[in-house]
Amino acid sequence: MTSETDRPDGGSGRHGVFRDAWGIPHLRAGSARALACLQGLVTARDRAWQLEVERHRARGTSASFLGPEALSWDRFVRRARLDDTARRCFATLQERDPETADWVRSYVDGVNQGLDGTTAPEFTRVGLAPGRWEPWTPLAVWLSTHILFAGFPAKLWREETARHLGPEAVGLFATDGPGTSGSNGWLVSGERTRTGHAVIAGDPHRFIEDPGVYQQIRLACDEFDVVGLAVPGVPGIAHFGHTGTVAWAITNAMADYQDLYRERLRRTGAGVEALGPDGTWRRVARHTELVRVAGEETVEVEVLETERGPVIAGGPEGLDDGTPLALALRYPPRVTGDLGFSALLPLLRARRVADVDRAFDVWAEPVDVVQAADTEGGLLHRVAGRVPVRSEANRTRLVPAWEPGHEWTGWHETPRAGLTDGIAVMANQRGPAAPLGVEFAPPHRADRIRQLLAERREWSASDMPAIHMDTYLASAAPLLDHLADLAGLDELSDEAREVRDRLLRWDRRMDADSQDAARFAALRGALVRRLAAEPAFAALTAPPAYPEVLLPWLALLPRVGFALEHLLRAEDLYGIDRRALVRASLEEVAGQPAARWGDTHRLAPWRALPDPSDEAPALSGDHDCVLCTSAVPGWTDLAARGPAARYVWDLARREDSRWVVPHGADGHPDSPHHHDQLPLWLTGELAPVVTDWAQLKKESDV
Repeated sequence: MTSETDRPDGGSGRHGVFRDAWGIPHLRAGSARALACLQGLVTARDRAWQLEVERHRARGTSASFLGPEALSWDRFVRRARLDDTARRCFATLQERDPETADWVRSYVDGVNQGLDGTTAPEFTRVGLAPGRWEPWTPLAVWLSTHILFAGFPAKLWREETARHLGPEAVGLFATDGPGTSGSNGWLVSGERTRTGHAVIAGDPHRFIEDPGVYQQIRLACDEFDVVGLAVPGVPGIAHFGHTGTVAWAITNAMADYQDLYRERLRRTGAGVEALGPDGTWRRVARHTELVRVAGEETVEVEVLETERGPVIAGGPEGLDDGTPLALALRYPPRVTGDLGFSALLPLLRARRVADVDRAFDVWAEPVDVVQAADTEGGLLHRVAGRVPVRSEANRTRLVPAWEPGHEWTGWHETPRAGLTDGIAVMANQRGPAAPLGVEFAPPHRADRIRQLLAERREWSASDMPAIHMDTYLASAAPLLDHLADLAGLDELSDEAREVRDRLLRWDRRMDADSQDAARFAALRGALVRRLAAEPAFAALTAPPAYPEVLLPWLALLPRVGFALEHLLRAEDLYGIDRRALVRASLEEVAGQPAARWGDTHRLAPWRALPDPSDEAPALSGDHDCVLCTSAVPGWTDLAARGPAARYVWDLARREDSRWVVPHGADGHPDSPHHHDQLPLWLTGELAPVVTDWAQLKKESDV
């Protein structure tokens, strides 16, 4: 319920910037537009360097100050036409929803004001001055943040696998790919809580960045008062929010909504042409762009776009290795000119589940599973986003642009689901979004969350961190089964026999201080490397000549690591003697000194400017644990992906809600709130969501 101190004016009519004990901004203004300007200003002050990096990444200009390592991304962004798509989407927004367009402009005005005179030290380090944001820049940031969420490069992997091993091999490697992002999310209805009101909890899994990709914030004006997790550079609160009477959260639906077309291109005296499905050659939109690279020569990029979409790889001359291939990417915002930003203001104004439901009706990208609840008992569990209707071939592989039958013919209705015994769980497994996707995450995280929630009848918000931090690794079973089945134990060394016996008694928890977890991870890594080195997979070891930014989806070792369950359980695996490989891997690990999992499983966040002096903290968890801290088995135990935030939304009392981010609220390295939440995040503790204005410290009137 909303108390006197929860009201946007706090009973005093004062506006401005307030902070809680963790430096989280609580913003109060008279109107939604004034509040958007204030949000942009404060975000720029707190996250100036992060905003500048995201602006450049969205425009494909990051190599100009980050150097050659950023060139592949810049090429991709230019060729995929992300900035131009953002411009188109903003033009559509102006035409169809001028109120939201003006609101976005106000946010941009605030960003530009906040960037003026920034003291962020990173700018001096690279000799860069903040650039100016345009009205469409927030849309470009959103696009660049999510363009790879649907994992379209997985279609390249399926194509390579089918070509070299046959179509039946695709299923062996079908699992959550190394470049995708997911989340845990669960909704417990009032019939299963102590208060009689719903609780929503979870954690989005993304690449961990420093500063973080989610910004804890409160936005209050005469119309609404919302706490939630914003994406720096984007106004409002899209993914995770609590208005006091209704709360919502999302997980990645794992839907397939982007297509790759093989294109036949040819150069003519007038330019470039592409062969269409009607047998006609048609002119391709073409221009060139220059990409500046710090410390190197400027690079020219040819930008082509067929009737299917922008050409992201190859051209009339084929790929860099001479393969006669060009690939066009078709993605919904490029086709429709709509990114779904018209949902953002209605979400802030939502009072009930029905309001959240209507807002997500116009959602576009990425495609998400939404869970919501309100104080009146309303519940929501649905898919939101835009998925095209097209042939099954489009969804699974590359399709020829010159053949008919691969066009988009409409949009899928987004599925809905209910609760089972008062609970709904989504962790990227097959669920309500199953008709819209091809590959999903293994069911282990979802099954484990359900199992934990079934252990008692009543739950409260304060109980949820224990679920966030659960480290049970169900996917260990196939490898442990192979250990149990090892024949001829007399052929094992004494050391190997001891390791085998210890692992068969292991509780399967990937705790940082566990030696058995470290032994299992070492055994798994050794086995993955041996499997990947088998001659049967040799054809998949050489990376194709696709753009570098797409190669993580095409690397054999991560694919083997994440699909190890399937590979170990397959009835036959190309004649590979898996028992012999397990035995050899066991002997290898037995000869290694004892260690703890956290000795090697450490946090490795992405930073635009790496700081080698920072210590990497030890982590519990693993890819298929509820505590999803993802390493790459066989390659590294360092975790670049994990919970980018944790939240618990309490519908009984919003002030009993909790949240945390991996580092802190402030992106400035000299701020006391730069990394002050890291100890909480590491141990599973959550910071309180403060709602009483009297408990906040006022920072400024503007």
